[in-house]
Amino acid sequence: QVQLVESGGGLVQAGGSLRLSCAASGRTISSYPMGWFRQAPGKGRDFVAQIDWNGGSTSYADSVKGRFTISRDNAKNTVYLQMNSLKPEDTAVYYCAAAKAPIYRDKPLAIAYDYWGQGTQVTVSS
Repeated sequence: QVQLVESGGGLVQAGGSLRLSCAASGRTISSYPMGWFRQAPGKGRDFVAQIDWNGGSTSYADSVKGRFTISRDNAKNTVYLQMNSLKPEDTAVYYCAAAKAPIYRDKPLAIAYDYWGQGTQVTVSS
């Protein structure tokens, strides 16, 4: 089993930045594709970004492309999401996820992932 714990969320003004971290425990995630999703109140869980097992390939939702960057440090068993130029519409609970199988879609669905963190709240004020 893989346990994922997100951190780094908070309240920030529009235009600001936050860096989310996702620390894994239980087993190494070095071979797992990893993703970030977000869920706003009353909405579904939406794809934000994904990264393959060694960081060689990434993809992003159109709404965050150019503003967010996903990265990973397998030695630390941690995945990151750097969020710049934040907008009020980025307000959501952000979830980290790990997949046991390779991800082949550029914008995968949440069902493709097997392990989830508890989420961290990001609130962007206007």
